[in-house]
Amino acid sequence: MLFESKKKHRKRLMQQKLPAEWLMIVKRNVPYYSYLPNNAQNELQGLILIFLEEKEFEGCDGLKITDEIRLTIAAQACILLLGRETDLYPTLRSILVYPHGYIAPINHRQPDGTVVEGMQPRLGESWSLGNVVLSWDDVLRGASDIHDGHNLVFHEFAHQLDNESGASEGAPELPKRSMYIAWARVLGREYKALISSLERHRSTLLDSYGATSPAEFFAVATECFFEKPVELKRLHPQLYEILQSFFQQDPASFIEKGNG
Repeated sequence: MLFESKKKHRKRLMQQKLPAEWLMIVKRNVPYYSYLPNNAQNELQGLILIFLEEKEFEGCDGLKITDEIRLTIAAQACILLLGRETDLYPTLRSILVYPHGYIAPINHRQPDGTVVEGMQPRLGESWSLGNVVLSWDDVLRGASDIHDGHNLVFHEFAHQLDNESGASEGAPELPKRSMYIAWARVLGREYKALISSLERHRSTLLDSYGATSPAEFFAVATECFFEKPVELKRLHPQLYEILQSFFQQDPASFIEKGNG
């Protein structure tokens, strides 16, 4: 009964529109919104309402959480969900937001088995235990330029999608079992190609951070898919195609049609 009630409540929210002042914030801070077709804009508004109701936001280092912060983050997180059967990041409970980049403790295991502890500057991170951490400055910066290939929210929430499969290894839960073989083949090949290009000091469309691990490659590829879709489709057509089949979106067509 509880599950059925949740489904009905979500359905009601999906049919609602954002209040005018909230929509103004989304349009101002998330210019990607204006490139979406009208049906996708309507769907996004409903997803944002569900996200805001179900997820908690917590300010860190004295940052006060405002509607602007909540809406700017929720809108970008929900762009990744458009057009798909989704449970809206089911393992995510809260979003921790710092005013700027922050320092986090790290434990790094060396090849010989020893563990090195220290501190590392961060802009964001995604935890498998239900939290995403973000720098508000960098959320705004990533959202404002939709063509630079860098978007902190897209990156960290791609990790959340990756975690839904049970492990963060660059393979989210795919809609069809038959997709996993093609996914592993295409992303595996593209991941190795990125590493090879960097070793040869060649310029790459995909950010070099994607060579860190398969999980980071998926997150970086997600940023590029939404922010540099035309270039990705031209230079990496198979990667674009398989990401398109997962996200059920064609952002290259949005940009080319210039709905903004």
